[in-house]
Amino acid sequence: MGAEFLFMDDNTRPHRANIADECLQSEDITRMDWPAYSLDLNPIDHVWDMLGRRIAARQPPPTFLPELRIALLDERCNIPQD
Repeated sequence: MGAEFLFMDDNTRPHRANIADECLQSEDITRMDWPAYSLDLNPIDHVWDMLGRRIAARQPPPTFLPELRIALLDERCNIPQD
């Protein structure tokens, strides 16, 4: 991958294991520094929150798994890209 990539993880103990560090170093991948368990900083958590809110606001809300799957796919397409 190289130095142009920045690796983002949640800084938990498994992600800080020596083998994980060695793998990233061998591939010349820089790890983003941030505090452990900083889920509020993780962008994907914001996406899941947004999807959950949009699904909950649907009228009528999905009541079966196939409906939920379709609703999630629809809402995923409407996520702002900025």
